[in-house]
Amino acid sequence: MPIAALLGVAVIGLFAMSWLLNRDTLRHAVEAQIRAVTGLDFVVNGAVDVSVFPGSYVSFHDVGLKGGGSIDPALTVDVLTANLRLLPLLLQRFEIADMMMLRPRIRVIREASGESNWTPFIESIARTMRPGAEQPLSFSEIRIQDGVLHYQDPHNTERLGDIDLSLAWPSISRSFAATGQFDWRGERIDGSLSVSDFIAALSGERSGVKARIAGVPIKLAFDGTVANKASLVMEGTLTADSLSLRNALRWVGQAPPGSGGFGRFALKARASLVGPSIALTNVNVELDGNSAEGVMTYSNTGRQTLQATLAAGALDFTPYVSTVRLLASGARDWNRQLFDLNALSTTDLDMRLSAAKVTVGSSVLGRTALGANLRGGTLALSVGEAQMYGGIVRGSFNVAHSDAVADVKAQFQFSDVDLQACASDLFGVNKLTGRGNLSMMLEASGSSPFGLAQSLDGNATLTGHDGAISGFNVEQLLKRLERRPLSGAGNFRSGSTPFNTLNMSVKFNDGIATAQDIRIDGPAAKLTLTGTASVPAREYDFKGIASLNPATNGTGGFELPFVIQGPWDDPLIFPDPESLIRRSPGAAPLLDAVKDRKTRDAVRSVIERFTGVPKQAPVAEPDKPADAPAAAAPADAAPKAN
Repeated sequence: MPIAALLGVAVIGLFAMSWLLNRDTLRHAVEAQIRAVTGLDFVVNGAVDVSVFPGSYVSFHDVGLKGGGSIDPALTVDVLTANLRLLPLLLQRFEIADMMMLRPRIRVIREASGESNWTPFIESIARTMRPGAEQPLSFSEIRIQDGVLHYQDPHNTERLGDIDLSLAWPSISRSFAATGQFDWRGERIDGSLSVSDFIAALSGERSGVKARIAGVPIKLAFDGTVANKASLVMEGTLTADSLSLRNALRWVGQAPPGSGGFGRFALKARASLVGPSIALTNVNVELDGNSAEGVMTYSNTGRQTLQATLAAGALDFTPYVSTVRLLASGARDWNRQLFDLNALSTTDLDMRLSAAKVTVGSSVLGRTALGANLRGGTLALSVGEAQMYGGIVRGSFNVAHSDAVADVKAQFQFSDVDLQACASDLFGVNKLTGRGNLSMMLEASGSSPFGLAQSLDGNATLTGHDGAISGFNVEQLLKRLERRPLSGAGNFRSGSTPFNTLNMSVKFNDGIATAQDIRIDGPAAKLTLTGTASVPAREYDFKGIASLNPATNGTGGFELPFVIQGPWDDPLIFPDPESLIRRSPGAAPLLDAVKDRKTRDAVRSVIERFTGVPKQAPVAEPDKPADAPAAAAPADAAPKAN
């Protein structure tokens, strides 16, 4: 009964207070508290609703908060509602319990010095939350509904929309917490932030902090400490996870490099952020199924710079080079699609990478050490040492660009490699086996793979041993043609020609490869080649001599000139017909007779008597093509004679 009586008295008192309370006094008291807590000028442009019972609150319509001297308000709110504490209200004291903002529009302008239009608010909150403050903070929670935030600094502008957020700093503890959702760049983001010592954090002192954002593009979490005396300093554990790093980069406004790869991504590291730079140690990173460990640093001082030293067990670069197509769909013509070199201009990169196994398309490398440096739009790749094609590869590859034109320089040395795998991967030639050494120094300039092929300059040397050239058997062919020169070359493109040594020296000039020295020495035969190969057309135009090695008794070997013409992947190889005719005892005199003028005239005279066609013009000399029409005239008249 006493409790019920007390409640009844309280209800009656509230009813009476709702009639007797001076609402103007209540309104002014609430406005004064908001000014004292925020440190901002509080301007009310609309109506004010005051309620004591059953709900105790004051609602301000069309409200603005701005710093001293500022023209544009830092915060405008359609409806700002301050809920009051009940018991102090019964004692004629007006204390705000919490606040709710409906459709606030928040403007944050940060200067290059680090100051912002919200600095007075932060300083005021820090003062009112300190123990023993003259005007202690009377409310500890703010709820935001359907808000919009505009952020601007000298380098960036951002907008967050549809903000539903709850900010709390309970008076019984030193902590701060913020949880809610917002729209950023077309994605709905869940976010949370907790600070263990809010007073220290507001003063720039060291404090524990936990932060998390989660959306479709990426999930980020940080657990560590923060301080902001001279500059922002954060230390702790950073984790990141994304189903598509390519989409995440686009979402944050970065152009992803190339058009392949950059899918599933995960990162966990110990992070240290100082100003615009972040250093990551104990890094465990996963990208497109590739996992690596090491250290990384990233800075953005007007230009983005990434440095990394990583080690991995196995790496697969196929997703990143699969879209780089040198050849067109027909595989006999270079791709003419223009290069997209914009990615070379957005970021500076310095990376050191080592792996026990590296896969690039169909090529598999063993233990490999790679370096990549991208600075000022120039990319330099270096291979310190890589186990490849059963041997060792060292070299460098540089790409500089001006607009859409790429300037490429490559220098590589392949030591004791499998020639079949090497020639097939690099040149599309699969008719060579054995082991050897290959060195190349090449440079080109163009806006497409075809343009590079047209301008290719440089040189290449190849030495091989204990191998074979497939497609023809020189020894078998020469022995057969030595016995029967006109027997034909029925199996000329079958079998293989073994060799003990192979030496090749080629010079490139504007896409034309000139064979300076090509010698192939085998156990029973040898070959020498001269001529050219067109890199843009991917065609051979070679002449050579194949010869049998001298017999043990010292007698000379049979020699056969031959020609190689046609596309790289399927060239035509055929012997010189005149040399075969000359070696035939029956055909050689006929060849000499045909070349003799008197014999040729006698044969023509016999033909004319058989056909009944009179001689109309002197016989044209082979070197006088102008007489050809006259010689052909009787043939046209032959039907009339019949």
